Amino acid sequence: MDNRTNLDDYLAGLGISDADESAPLPHTPEPALAGPALDAAHEDPRAVLERFLRGLIARMDSSLQVSITETGDALEAEITGENAAKLAGRDGRVLGAIEVIAYTVLTKQAGRGDLRVRVDVGGYRKRQSDTLSKLAERLAVQVAKSGEPHELQPMPAAERRIIHITLKEHPDVISESVGEGSARRLVIRPRHG
Repeated sequence: MDNRTNLDDYLAGLGISDADESAPLPHTPEPALAGPALDAAHEDPRAVLERFLRGLIARMDSSLQVSITETGDALEAEITGENAAKLAGRDGRVLGAIEVIAYTVLTKQAGRGDLRVRVDVGGYRKRQSDTLSKLAERLAVQVAKSGEPHELQPMPAAERRIIHITLKEHPDVISESVGEGSARRLVIRPRHG
């Protein structure tokens, strides 16, 4: 039975606690990661995220690879390898949990709560984004034709955002989020009328 009850204990099990920040992780040749921990306000967010994800995947499948890119207000990580897609879990739930924990680690160790964290495994997020964009376009045509709004099932903010971005410049429809918390959903309405 697992007796760890707080985030610090879980993170320590992944090799990223305050006590073992100076220990290099497998496949981490960067000298900056092997030295003493930097002040949290000065630690490179990209290095923090990479160290966390490498520590995580090293315990799951050592053949997986991680690459990190910085895009404006976000750090995007891509985990690749033969079995990478398995990390997405059912309906992307495991991937979502990895993103939440990665964001928490980034906030704690780099002091950067202003950065978004996006993690993709085996192209899962890209396929999901393409599917949602196609759905948005199909529903936009349907709403424009019928003149009736269409309400989607509750969905996470990241998925709603994809649909909002897809329909942002659409001449015939607008999208808006309604509801609270986990019941928040998206409504597509005719732009005029």
